[in-house]
Amino acid sequence: MPTVRLIDESGKQLGVVDTYRAQQMAQERGLDLVEVFPDAQPPVCKIMDYGSYQFSQAKKERKQKAKQKKIEVKGIRLSLNIAAHDLEMRKNQSLKFFEKGDKVKLELILRGRERSFVARAKTIMEEFIKSLGENVIVEQPWTRQGGRLSMLLAKK
Repeated sequence: MPTVRLIDESGKQLGVVDTYRAQQMAQERGLDLVEVFPDAQPPVCKIMDYGSYQFSQAKKERKQKAKQKKIEVKGIRLSLNIAAHDLEMRKNQSLKFFEKGDKVKLELILRGRERSFVARAKTIMEEFIKSLGENVIVEQPWTRQGGRLSMLLAKK
């Protein structure tokens, strides 16, 4: 590449310059010559401090990563013989989780002879979901692993 379109450190265009001359100009200023847009005709190069540029890019990425909200999965455990008040408490707790933007993993564990009442366990879970309201969706339908029934719920 014999010539490049050159931009100085302040962003001002210096025009089309010989590559060797562009490298000399960068060295005179104590900076680096960086190829910004190689596909252009002629390629675009910029005089800049590449180390500080990399640092500022990494800093921007860290800021964006810090701003991201991590979605957590909170667990709510029901039982086959759960009382109405306990069900209400778990409903309120799961609504708080949805307010924070978290997902809720709803679990119902069947112990011993309770394992024969899977249909009843499903109805308890479905009624619990209905009590949460219409702004809740089932992200992962119920799955059974041994005596454990679980579902994943999320806010619409």
